Amino acid sequence: MFTIKTLNAISPVGLTKLNKNLFDVSVDADAPDGILVRSADLLNTTFNDGLLAIARAGAGVNNIPLDRCSEQGIVVFNTPGANANAVAELVIGMLIAGSRNVPAAAQWTQGLAGDPAMAKSVEKGKKQFVGNEIKGKTLGVIGLGAIGSRVANCAIELGMEVYGYDPYISIDAAWNLSSQVRHCVNLNDMLPLCDYITIHVPYLPTTKDTINAQTLALCKDGVKLLNYARGELVNTDALLEALDTGKVSDYMTDFPSEALLGRPGVICTPHLGASTPEAEDNCAVMAAQEISDYLKNGNITHSVNMPEVHQPRAGGKRICIIHKNEPGMISQITALTTEAGLNIENMVNKSKKNMAYTMLDATGAVDAALAAKLSAIPAVIRVRIL
Repeated sequence: MFTIKTLNAISPVGLTKLNKNLFDVSVDADAPDGILVRSADLLNTTFNDGLLAIARAGAGVNNIPLDRCSEQGIVVFNTPGANANAVAELVIGMLIAGSRNVPAAAQWTQGLAGDPAMAKSVEKGKKQFVGNEIKGKTLGVIGLGAIGSRVANCAIELGMEVYGYDPYISIDAAWNLSSQVRHCVNLNDMLPLCDYITIHVPYLPTTKDTINAQTLALCKDGVKLLNYARGELVNTDALLEALDTGKVSDYMTDFPSEALLGRPGVICTPHLGASTPEAEDNCAVMAAQEISDYLKNGNITHSVNMPEVHQPRAGGKRICIIHKNEPGMISQITALTTEAGLNIENMVNKSKKNMAYTMLDATGAVDAALAAKLSAIPAVIRVRIL
């Protein structure tokens, strides 16, 4: 029986994926084997020695201490793509709403309450909210992952000309991308072509301020910018200056800040991207499946701090070893399995930066004594026998 601690409200749809005969799900478990979390801050949390995994029901993991988890042999999962449709729909909705000045027009209309000449006031006032259609306009999509590819495909269907930039596009994303999306190998070549630009990349030290004074200078005058990925991807000072000069006509974002609120041309929403029951269900289901498969079978899918390793069982017992990515580890592990007289049915080893994971299916004396010897290897962090 595995114990799972839930932080925040995890969708019941996801929790049903945890077999009650194998998993005890609780909000107050003292020493859980796994944690399911959404936005709770774990950065200063002390984890029990037996904690094996943390699954974040969402994409961002800035609330989880990844380096410390790696040092303790705790696998951290996220759920990429589970909320992609929700975010993509919001982006397309704001693309249209911003182009037609819907937020400002709706707010202005509320002020007509009690106006006896409302019909005339409407006809007179609507002129200030004239917008443009998006059909025939050019959209540049920075990042063609699960969300960016959906936005690009939808924009194509709405009659836009779409350019995409993503030097790290995955095979799956490429297969799902419309053939009508024009691929740009250089961001600087794409920016001058676009009437609209939307950004869909993860926030990393290398992506911080992707939109800055230099990139904005390359854009068309009056470009409309959308950011529903992370606020830090756009340099606020450069953006405000571009709004003042007219280089950027509108900025639509899900990440309000004091500097943005009340600024003409800025439309802020309160981080609504994944705030749909469908997205919450999808994230919870994926997170529960990830943590379940790891605890039961040792398989790792969608981990942010460990390599992706999964294979069907080949018989016997499964040995799962989290270790540092150092030379000679395989030979040290196999030397001990040979000494124990094991027959290895299947074996896989993969690494991710300074971390590595080795998984073996073996028959023979796979016992606590072997686990102790494997754990004694200096670079080994955690050993599990399933």
